Amino acid sequence: MFELHPVLEKDTIHIGDFELSQLLWMNDSQYPWAILVPKINGIREVFELDSKQQQQLMLESNALLQAMNIVFSADKMNLAALGNMVPQLHIHHIARFQDDVAWPNPVWGVSPAIAYTAEQLAMAIQPLLKELTEKCDFKEAAIKSF
Repeated sequence: MFELHPVLEKDTIHIGDFELSQLLWMNDSQYPWAILVPKINGIREVFELDSKQQQQLMLESNALLQAMNIVFSADKMNLAALGNMVPQLHIHHIARFQDDVAWPNPVWGVSPAIAYTAEQLAMAIQPLLKELTEKCDFKEAAIKSF
């Protein structure tokens, strides 16, 4: 059975699933910020996935980037796989804006996270979930609150 790293479990909410990956939403209302985590235990790097899984991850990542860009009208979409603090393979997808608190720098360490309210969370993710379910093979999760 797939196990999500405890830090990701604490900092995010599971909002849905692609064929390969869980889609998580970061609990920081300063940025539209999604994370893809392949549902394979023990994977730390993209190259550890087989070629079919690598292709599937790229398809899912591109679909997510496109949907986030449409929904949030980002100035720039950031994509990152750092893994310095959380070794489990996870890919950050962050919609960036010239007026966001960290622009033009990376979002990490700029300011403490500001948690979503239930209303803010719904407003942020419902249009994204709609876009994803209409455009690709995506299954929305039963959303729990933070």
